[in-house]
Amino acid sequence: MTMETGADMLWFAMALTLVISALVARQLKLADWLKMGLAWLAIFALVFLVIRTWQLVA
Repeated sequence: MTMETGADMLWFAMALTLVISALVARQLKLADWLKMGLAWLAIFALVFLVIRTWQLVA
């Protein structure tokens, strides 16, 4: 594992922790928690795809 990979993993772990803590702090019902969790997952996936596409094009 290179230093860059480690930094990327750390960034994603911290971002995921931020999202989970925001969802837990709201004290939602399980169904709402899952909906919001899936929405966050979609946001991260979309950002990942945009960055990946931009890197392949450039």
